[in-house]
Amino acid sequence: MSDMSDKWVALLRGVNVGGANKVPMAELRALAEGLGWTDVKSYIASGNLVFEANAGDLVGQLRSAMIAQMGVYVAVRVLPAQEILDAENACPWDVKGNLVHAFFCLEAPVLDETLRDTLITEDEELVIQGKRVWLFAPSGVARSKLMAKMERVLGVQATARNLNTVRKLAQMVR
Repeated sequence: MSDMSDKWVALLRGVNVGGANKVPMAELRALAEGLGWTDVKSYIASGNLVFEANAGDLVGQLRSAMIAQMGVYVAVRVLPAQEILDAENACPWDVKGNLVHAFFCLEAPVLDETLRDTLITEDEELVIQGKRVWLFAPSGVARSKLMAKMERVLGVQATARNLNTVRKLAQMVR
């Protein structure tokens, strides 16, 4: 088994959502392998890759290849495998995984507290942990005004994954 220091998780923002930024996962895996990355696995069609590679500008490599080979330009966050394990362990709530979302921010969030306060409902909770932000929306994210405006509230680009996906990605890197 490989050393965890060369295992990574790539989270692509906004692929295969509403017919935009179509990225077939088989093509994405092949593209990553073409970069010399190994043991490449994808999880569901929302842009999650687990792979092994030497450290470097992994974000730049993946984004450049996606633009050149697929014509798709999206934000990408690449995390060391340990960070996805840490995220799984740091979730503030022990609830059904579809009620909690982790937002992996591309930069440190700059919270707009006024906007948050106008959007958040009594049953929702928001917890910031560095460049990771958790939203607990027990009434469902489809109904959450906060979820819909999260990037404006955070002041930075982010890509969200529900806790079920975080758990599955953590399982994949173990």
